[in-house]
Amino acid sequence: MVVDLVTIVISRTQTTQNRIIMAVISFTKVDLPYGWLGNMAPYPIQFNGQTWRTSEALFQALRFENLEIREVIRDQKSPMSAKMKAKPFKEQMVIAPCSPQDLDNMRLCIRLKFDQHSTLKEKLVRTSDHEIIEDIGSRSGARHLFWGAKRINGAWQGENNMGKLLMELRESYKLG
Repeated sequence: MVVDLVTIVISRTQTTQNRIIMAVISFTKVDLPYGWLGNMAPYPIQFNGQTWRTSEALFQALRFENLEIREVIRDQKSPMSAKMKAKPFKEQMVIAPCSPQDLDNMRLCIRLKFDQHSTLKEKLVRTSDHEIIEDIGSRSGARHLFWGAKRINGAWQGENNMGKLLMELRESYKLG
């Protein structure tokens, strides 16, 4: 197995009987190692006969039933623009952020991304059994802690749902 050790954070925790070493793969910005794991990474996906520039754009659009709003989001050139274009329409969202349906939509978006980009799928499988964490850095809002985690006093804190979904997807690929 080949793993880029430069980007793996090795955490050590002491138990009463032995020492456990756990490898963690964390990702932040798309231009950094493992940035390809995130929704902002520039990998277009097909959904319902349309091309979406990123999984983030599709994810934001799926929160709305209104096709005109979805198209405004889809037309954006960057994933951050897509995210910002969704904000003024917050009152028209039919999927609440951080809800179970939001998680299902994210699961769909990352599945589409990795299914449609075989090199990404292979790289995800090569992360082995390492824990995957979306590192939210200094951000601290509830939605950031819902999707990712941050290191506080040497320990990861946050729900890390994005990392959990990626690990779930990786396991499904391993099982075939």
